[in-house]
Amino acid sequence: MSETVQLHPVRPQKAEAVEKVARLAKQYPVLAVTSLSKVRASQLMAVRKALRGHAEVFVVKNTLATRGLQKAGIKNADQLLAHLTGQNALIFSTYDPFKLFLTLDKNKVFLPARAGDVAPDDIMVPAGNTNLPAGPVLSEFREAGIQTKIEGGSIWVNKDSVAVKRGASITPKLASLLSKLNIKPIKAGVAIALAYENGLVYAGDVVAIDLEKYRQSLLDAYSSSRGLAIFIGYVTKETAPEVLGKAYREAMSLAVEAGFVSKETAPMILGRAEAMAAALEAKAKEKGLS
Repeated sequence: MSETVQLHPVRPQKAEAVEKVARLAKQYPVLAVTSLSKVRASQLMAVRKALRGHAEVFVVKNTLATRGLQKAGIKNADQLLAHLTGQNALIFSTYDPFKLFLTLDKNKVFLPARAGDVAPDDIMVPAGNTNLPAGPVLSEFREAGIQTKIEGGSIWVNKDSVAVKRGASITPKLASLLSKLNIKPIKAGVAIALAYENGLVYAGDVVAIDLEKYRQSLLDAYSSSRGLAIFIGYVTKETAPEVLGKAYREAMSLAVEAGFVSKETAPMILGRAEAMAAALEAKAKEKGLS
């Protein structure tokens, strides 16, 4: 007797989600897999608003996202699928991955630290009045290695102090102290785990641009190249004043050294001759010559 195998039909909502992922993957040149860890609903709404007209944000289960990307047949989809773990949102965008990162980064917020969080940077407690009354909380300052004093019944921090180093785990007591001081060191928001553009896959740290660092590197490169151009005498609109000034100074120096008298060199040549004569006269007096 043969067994009857019952196939469970795919729910319409799931089928629609798969179709939507496939459609968006074909429609937009850029796809970002973003982690929703510590992301609040209000932050996701802010991201949708910031990207309106340039992207679509789709929160979908990983299994359905996988089916949709496979159905779209995009190149190197397997590298994206490997990162579909945890809770994610897919962002389909016309922005390149770098501009997309900057837009998302602007919409991140700072949250209070929780026990077990890792400090993203050195967490500083600034000097001054904490407005906390003296009491048991003083022990929390001591455990954190923060020097304090009591003035007017309030706890004052003596100097700017590092409460925890970058990369260190935040203890429950330190998290409590930072909360009392209203210090919010944890930057949270939608973060790119992986980005895809026309077959190329970028890791999240690759698209994470530090604009200030990038700006400074461009300024340093400009300064170095301009200095080299001036040194070798390469004339451009930017270097012409310095190149001509350098050439003039070198020509004047050579003319004075050679004793070539002109309207410009005469004062320097005569001054040099006068100085040499004075030195010769002083030497002659040393030897008893008049």
